[in-house]
Amino acid sequence: MSIRFFILLTSAIVGLVFVGGSWFAVTRGFEDTLTRHARTQAAENARLTQAALYEVMNTGWHPEQARAFDTALRAGNPDQSIRIYGATEISDPSRSPDAMVQAALRSGSAQEQSTNGVLRTVVPLKAEARCLNCHTQVQEGQVLGAIEVRAPLAQVVSEALWAFFFSAMPSLLLGAGIASGAVWWVSRRIGRSVDGVEAQVNAISTVADLKQLSSPRAHQGFEEIERIQHALGTLATRLRSIAVDKDILLFEIGLLEKFVITSDVIRDWREYVTQLLSDINAMIEVHVLFSVFQIDDEAFDVDVFWHGQPSASLRAKVEAQISEAVQTHPRLSGPAEVTLRHHHDSTQPLADDVDTADLALKVKSLFVEQPKIGGIVGIGVHTETLTDQTHMLVLESILSTLLNVVGSIKAIHKYTRDLEYYATRDPLTSLYNQRVFWELLGYEIGRSQRHSVPFTLLLLDLDNFKLINDHYGHASGDRFLQQFASSVSAALRPGDIFARYGGDEFVVVLPEADMEQGYTVAQRVLDVARGVSIETKNGERAHASASIGVAVFPDHAADAKDLFLFADTMMYRAKAEGKERVRLPTNADVMAVFRDLSEMGVAVLAAVEEKRITPYFQPIMGVGNHKIAALEVLSRIELNGESIRADQFIEIAEKVGVIHRLDAIVIEAALTKIQGTDYDGYLFFNLSPRALVLSEFTATLRAVVAASGFPPERIVFEITERDTVKNLALMQRFLSELRSEGFKLAIDDFGSGFSSFHYLRNFTFDFLKIEGDFVANMLNNDRDQVFVRSITALARELDIEVIAEFVESEEILALLEEIGIEYAQGYLIGRPSAETPGNPLPAYAA
Repeated sequence: MSIRFFILLTSAIVGLVFVGGSWFAVTRGFEDTLTRHARTQAAENARLTQAALYEVMNTGWHPEQARAFDTALRAGNPDQSIRIYGATEISDPSRSPDAMVQAALRSGSAQEQSTNGVLRTVVPLKAEARCLNCHTQVQEGQVLGAIEVRAPLAQVVSEALWAFFFSAMPSLLLGAGIASGAVWWVSRRIGRSVDGVEAQVNAISTVADLKQLSSPRAHQGFEEIERIQHALGTLATRLRSIAVDKDILLFEIGLLEKFVITSDVIRDWREYVTQLLSDINAMIEVHVLFSVFQIDDEAFDVDVFWHGQPSASLRAKVEAQISEAVQTHPRLSGPAEVTLRHHHDSTQPLADDVDTADLALKVKSLFVEQPKIGGIVGIGVHTETLTDQTHMLVLESILSTLLNVVGSIKAIHKYTRDLEYYATRDPLTSLYNQRVFWELLGYEIGRSQRHSVPFTLLLLDLDNFKLINDHYGHASGDRFLQQFASSVSAALRPGDIFARYGGDEFVVVLPEADMEQGYTVAQRVLDVARGVSIETKNGERAHASASIGVAVFPDHAADAKDLFLFADTMMYRAKAEGKERVRLPTNADVMAVFRDLSEMGVAVLAAVEEKRITPYFQPIMGVGNHKIAALEVLSRIELNGESIRADQFIEIAEKVGVIHRLDAIVIEAALTKIQGTDYDGYLFFNLSPRALVLSEFTATLRAVVAASGFPPERIVFEITERDTVKNLALMQRFLSELRSEGFKLAIDDFGSGFSSFHYLRNFTFDFLKIEGDFVANMLNNDRDQVFVRSITALARELDIEVIAEFVESEEILALLEEIGIEYAQGYLIGRPSAETPGNPLPAYAA
């Protein structure tokens, strides 16, 4: 029901009730008045009739006189009917009195009755003293008769009412007209007010339109309508603070979809931000975005993104505001070199109404400690935009997205750079690591062969370095290694390659150096090593000397491994001869080394042929629950009653071409031992990349595992990096076949060489084992810890579980748990053992 119809209906009902009520009141009033008047007139007529009757009776009384008297009464009272009754009817003997008249005659009192709109009044005629003259038979007061007066009351009332109605009709019509006009005017005013409010509500299609509803409006003329409008305005204000526009929500979703951190976004992030600026302007007018980031203590990178081409004054203004934001920020203040870049999403000039006075910058900052990255991002909009809560939410979302994207990209760049650095460098001394040494040694052999020039390899080993570690602690030992590396580096020639091979062993490649030149450099290094010392915590000086072995290519070997083994042999002979000296090879040394290498090769071949490869098991523990979850299978060879570790014969096995057979024998022997137990954890096996590309190895491996009955999904193959594989397609096919059959894959010694990332990029792994040197030095070297955290973060993004090697202390284990690494392996957890594992596996005992 509409308000107009309601007012009209209500007014009509009220009018009808009023008219009806008035008519009822008037009718009752008329009836009461006329009734009273009729009673009075009836009484008066009865009195006058009685008086007239007395006079008539005084002159005599006969029927003609009675009839004449009755006729006169009727003529004299046309509105009323008067009849006279006696104890014996005197006026009309044919009529007999009815019950009402008889009651009056008997009781002697007046009777009154209203029936069918006629008022009957019966008044008794009583004998008076003067009546006794004629009526001698009666006594005074005796009822002689009765006078009946009939008045047509209903007719009189009806005639009076109709007369009143017709006289009041003009006034009624005038009142109805005035009331109808008033109703029309009021409904029209209300209708216009309601239409105005309705038009405001209908104009709302977005959250931003609520602002129109909440703004003050013109006076509506009715307090109630204004209260409704005020309530709607209050509701609109509250909705603007809590509601989310559908378009804004879709924009937010699209924003998140576009900035999922992918390799494309990382590579072309500036193009993505430029496109973002164009997309934002479809929702909100934004003139400029900018980002300022600093990594460590390097220069600031400032990128400014414009929605069009700004004027020179506007550009200068924004640059000044950015500079002020940087200088006033407590985390970014201080002198630094700034690299400023401007980007534009179009060649169109910015609108002329973009005034620097009305351009406001809103910024947001991000700072993290690991890695140490900090910066701010900002957005430039018109000052009025900052007063709109919905727009502010959008701006906050844009800034958060921009901050996360740019911050993540900067962090990834830092992670990548650190990973690349540590993949090539020893984290303690910043020298080249062992993997890079082998690659550079191979490169130098190729260069030497191409140019027919010799080069010299030096192998340095510190004498009695273990005493420094044992007496002064590992921290002092690390400082000594750093000091030694720094001093020796200063003594080498430009272009010489200096690397830490491991522990207290170092190697130096001297390009274009024969035996004599190599000896000169080696002697200089020896002299420098004698002077290296550090001050310990108790004020003492710690010293150590070095023994140096020398080998020359191509005089002493034809490949990298033999050359290294030759230098290594010379170094051990220097130690055997008294340490702290340079040992040059003689012809007898050359013959002895070749003979030793040949004997080792024969021993390895024999062990493989006779399957005398013994599997050793080293436990891998879950860091979270301290329970043993896996075993790594290691190889041992018995030679002359001595157990030889894999690192002492693997290179020879690869060189003589039996590495694939050796891997198969170890796997078969380990699975055979496991068959007699109820072990149900993972088994980790090391596989050489050279073995993986051999077609027959796949079939052999499949047959060995099938014969053991051990579930393939609990076997993990570790891919080592002793050699890079040239035919990656073959290796990828082999690894894909392994995964399709349920086997799991792990990458071993991650971070120790370039191929770590190469493998991770090309293959899918389930586990990642961090190079143990980084783990062992985490407590003493922040770089190592950053590297471990970076690898863990990278693995988590790739959904790969991480295993930390070389865990040898409770402190390292606690730090691994803090970082979130899943598994730990090392002497703290358990040493390799030839004993057959059982199930359930024992929990780690702290």
